[in-house]
Amino acid sequence: MATKEICSNCGYVGQAKKVTKGSTLMELVLWLCFIFPGLIYSMWRLTTKHIACPKCGATQLVPLDSPRGKKLQQEFGQ
Repeated sequence: MATKEICSNCGYVGQAKKVTKGSTLMELVLWLCFIFPGLIYSMWRLTTKHIACPKCGATQLVPLDSPRGKKLQQEFGQ
């Protein structure tokens, strides 16, 4: 079970989401038309994955059970 986190930007509490930069459609077009650029684009997309807040997209997420998480809950009134 994944731990709940709090966003230090907007106060969202819940599960973070994985975000991949770029476009799936662009990746598909590059693979269909040009194999080498498609490979490079796919590698770039795989290396730019990160965890983000589903509400605001910020990457400053803190576990709720940490001291900082508890402090943020108080600040946001949750």
